[in-house]
Amino acid sequence: MIVGFNWGGWTLVSSAKKQASKQSDAAVVSVLAPICVDNFNASPDMVANLEALDGQSSYKRTGYIEDGSWAVMPGTDKAGAGVAKACAKMLTES
Repeated sequence: MIVGFNWGGWTLVSSAKKQASKQSDAAVVSVLAPICVDNFNASPDMVANLEALDGQSSYKRTGYIEDGSWAVMPGTDKAGAGVAKACAKMLTES
């Protein structure tokens, strides 16, 4: 059994579920973050908002995006986990 788990690639069901959950969360974020960027860029005060976002410290940028509701997708009341963070990163790196 030790050989199977260490070198054979065996995994427990709980480990497989955790890995699948991480991968699906990452996939959702990678699809929704560009939509958030588009929402941000379509806002009437985009230039002022971008300057304000750049003026925020890195750990407050996620909150700024959430407060502006750019990461909130139709049919939901709040941003998905990681979407606002990825959106802020995309906006400040471009």
